[in-house]
Amino acid sequence: MLVRDAMSTVVLTIGPTHTLRQAAALMSARRVGAAVVYDPDAGGIGILTERDILNSVGLGQNPDTEHAHAHTTTDVVFAAPTWTLEEAARAMTHGGFRHLIVLDGGEPTGIVSVRDIIRCWVTARQQATRIPA
Repeated sequence: MLVRDAMSTVVLTIGPTHTLRQAAALMSARRVGAAVVYDPDAGGIGILTERDILNSVGLGQNPDTEHAHAHTTTDVVFAAPTWTLEEAARAMTHGGFRHLIVLDGGEPTGIVSVRDIIRCWVTARQQATRIPA
């Protein structure tokens, strides 16, 4: 099974000047755990996750004045849609993160999460263990 089979193709993209509260509201409304942060002035594409927002709030920072660019991970590991789910899981495990931005032709076309991978593996396993009628 490939990353393109598991990834979410609805990618939430925000700008670097979005506040953390705005980012959290958009992520909550879309029911996603990460947003792609597009900042052409700072090198392009980064990722802001729910954990980044949680860490900021936990430090007592104000989500109404903290901006995405200050909490964005910019040294992102990107996946290709043709990676296997095993390759994606290995990259996540090695890097200690739960989301990969999927690039196709240099453009973000999806995000794959640990949850997406588990969902696909469980579904595939259930289908493989069904007894034919």
